[in-house]
Amino acid sequence: VQLQASGGGLVQAGGSLSLSCAASGGTFSNYNMGWFRQAPGKEREFVAAVSWSGGIGISYYADSVEGRFTISKDNAKNTVYLQMNSLKPEDTAVYYCATSGGKKSRNRYDYAYWGQGTQVTVSS
Repeated sequence: VQLQASGGGLVQAGGSLSLSCAASGGTFSNYNMGWFRQAPGKEREFVAAVSWSGGIGISYYADSVEGRFTISKDNAKNTVYLQMNSLKPEDTAVYYCATSGGKKSRNRYDYAYWGQGTQVTVSS
């Protein structure tokens, strides 16, 4: 299983960025896919994830990004997206995509496969 994240960059506070994560090497249509982030000196934290059950995607978010970030998944392209709006300086971090297989989870230890990370920097 390989995950390739892209789309990070530098943006001013209040701006938007969109991240993508392309998956390969597995059947991802029913997988729970998530985004995490890690700021310097801090632990990696959950951002958002989307699980898939009965053909329906169910998304869930950290409180800190609820209402600003949107996660989506395109099963035909094996790609998960993270649309980030109203960005704040505290959103600055390296963002990672990951999969926990069929398990819905906010716990990073449930995620066995990780992408390489993409840097998001929000200037004030």
